[in-house]
Amino acid sequence: MKREKLFKIGEVIEYSGFSRQTIHNYTLADLISEARRTPSGHRLYDDSVFDRLEKIKVLQSKNYTLMQIKKILEQESRGKK
Repeated sequence: MKREKLFKIGEVIEYSGFSRQTIHNYTLADLISEARRTPSGHRLYDDSVFDRLEKIKVLQSKNYTLMQIKKILEQESRGKK
């Protein structure tokens, strides 16, 4: 059984180019979600966070607000189920 790689927030920052504060804000706003937390409370993200962050970046470049982006991402999520 293959174990899924989980990324600490520092790795997400490094690989995505977003700041720690931005990742934190996006998590609080439910634009991205953590996969789970470590026993000490650190957030861990699966690799889907990178696709999600890329979508956010593209939508922001088209001048969508975070509220609009959240609605778009929610609609996409509902469409996949």
